[in-house]
Amino acid sequence: MNYCKFAKMDKGNKTILYVHGMGGGGDSRIPRLLEGYFSSRDEPLRVVVRTYDFDPEKGREEILSWVRELRPSVVVGESLGSVQALRIRNIPHIFVSPSLDAPRYLYKLAFLSKIPFVKALCGRIWHPKDGDRQKLDFSYDVLRKYKAHLEDALAAAKEGGFFFAFFGTRDHYRRSGIVRIRTWKKLFGDSYKLYEGTHFMEEEYVYSMLAPMIRKIALEDNNDYICQSKLI
Repeated sequence: MNYCKFAKMDKGNKTILYVHGMGGGGDSRIPRLLEGYFSSRDEPLRVVVRTYDFDPEKGREEILSWVRELRPSVVVGESLGSVQALRIRNIPHIFVSPSLDAPRYLYKLAFLSKIPFVKALCGRIWHPKDGDRQKLDFSYDVLRKYKAHLEDALAAAKEGGFFFAFFGTRDHYRRSGIVRIRTWKKLFGDSYKLYEGTHFMEEEYVYSMLAPMIRKIALEDNNDYICQSKLI
């Protein structure tokens, strides 16, 4: 695994930025579980999740503004949000069910989305829950941006850093190729673990696997150094 150069940060900066997946948002389940877990144990960790735009470039600008504001110690990316998370340079990354191949499907769908019923059908198939959730836009102008979005994320990955992922053994998206462990291994080697669950990490694994890994990276002495950002 490649590691980035570290520059000492303020020990009081223990914010975890959680980048939700497609149709997720400020009230997504996993970050709420993490916040409750750390709070109940009086851990000096704060989990922040905010709803960002489905348009990958608008979403990127929103997320980068939050990184500048929050100066997070760790970034956690879930599902399609893992691609946005990867574009954040030089901060340790942890991923849940990273869907690194999903943008390939989305930008290929862009041309089909010009057909009126296709756009409407996508909206019916992928419909976010009520609440503070990301609004999905399957228009050509939005979907075509996912090609460059993925290219930049992969370029960022090649620059090096700390990357670790969790994959569910019963993740139904692995059958369709949206989630591929093979893609992960090509980029990051064996820096991942499997859990006996679905794409949407179950509560027991959030507590037994994800939360301890976040704590380890954010709080251990050898991780009081976090990479200088190239965001600006």
